[in-house]
Amino acid sequence: MPKFVPPGTLEQFEEDFDAHEIELFESGREREMYDNLGDLYSIIMATESLERAYARNAVTRDEYTAECHKLISQFKIAERVALTKSMSTETFMQVYQLDCPRAADRLLRVGVPEQMMSAAESHKTAITVAETAERFITTMDALKLGIQAVDELQPLLSDLMNALTRLPDIPNEFEPNRIVQQWLQKLNILRAVDEIEESDSRQLYMDLDSAYQEFKRYLSDKNK
Repeated sequence: MPKFVPPGTLEQFEEDFDAHEIELFESGREREMYDNLGDLYSIIMATESLERAYARNAVTRDEYTAECHKLISQFKIAERVALTKSMSTETFMQVYQLDCPRAADRLLRVGVPEQMMSAAESHKTAITVAETAERFITTMDALKLGIQAVDELQPLLSDLMNALTRLPDIPNEFEPNRIVQQWLQKLNILRAVDEIEESDSRQLYMDLDSAYQEFKRYLSDKNK
């Protein structure tokens, strides 16, 4: 005779739960797939934490290098095992909302630990950063003064583009570079004696200001 279980009791709840147990995986293969995705997720998160810690001097150079080498090696294996041809790591990070720009840069673009910069290289980079900021300000000041002649604006944008391309470790799709390059292409098809329209002058100023703000945000994030 079946045992009577009073309704609304803990014993009834446990019995019902056992009877309707939820299967998280339909097969051992599916469980392995999610385990592999979890490993990839953890490696990306760990790399982001390591990069942030190193930027804040929370780990030594040797600790960072050893751990970074290990994570990069683990990432290559995990990426190959976890992802199919239809899903890239970038897509994986978007799907699972992984906001890890430092990890993406280290694992997908650079592929090696951060190299120690010599004093001479550090000084050269600082000069390039200062020059780039100066080029932005000079070009925007020219626009505020009403300069619209192509033969005056084109050299300013060209100098700015040259400074931007000499910045070390910038992303492949750096937005300030795209904006300046776009305007350079537009001016290059005009004659030297031409002048841009007032509407174009205002748009150029707005675009350069946006690029300058993005440039400053990039520097701020890099120094965190």
